[in-house]
Amino acid sequence: MTTIVRRFQFCAGHRIYQHEGKCAGIHGHNYVVQFYAAADELDDLGRVIDFGVLKEKLGGWIETHWDHAFLCFERDIEMRRLLAAVPEQRLFLCPVNPTAENLARYLLDVVGPNQLADTGVELTRVILWETENCRAEATR
Repeated sequence: MTTIVRRFQFCAGHRIYQHEGKCAGIHGHNYVVQFYAAADELDDLGRVIDFGVLKEKLGGWIETHWDHAFLCFERDIEMRRLLAAVPEQRLFLCPVNPTAENLARYLLDVVGPNQLADTGVELTRVILWETENCRAEATR
């Protein structure tokens, strides 16, 4: 198996629902995500997949859904009500609390398989940097 890595950056707001500390408040991050894509065999040109395809499929998904959006846990009713009052606010309802760990796992288990379904490539690892010092990894 051969693996390539594609890195993306995006900005998003969130809060951690029912957090015991300061992350319960509204805040945001300049996230960095690394996608690890693997294939058993290389294509005719010697690639796992063209980096531009990863940019289009994975980067495009992030741009459309998470970049400059608020990542809100679907059960966080207070935050949903508050954000509904802001007409231009982009909102992504997360099926899980938007911790770095849950977001990395969501990218690996949901976004990757959906976006790469027709490529023959598997997403095997996602590293999500929430800050320069803190990251979460999800692997297969």
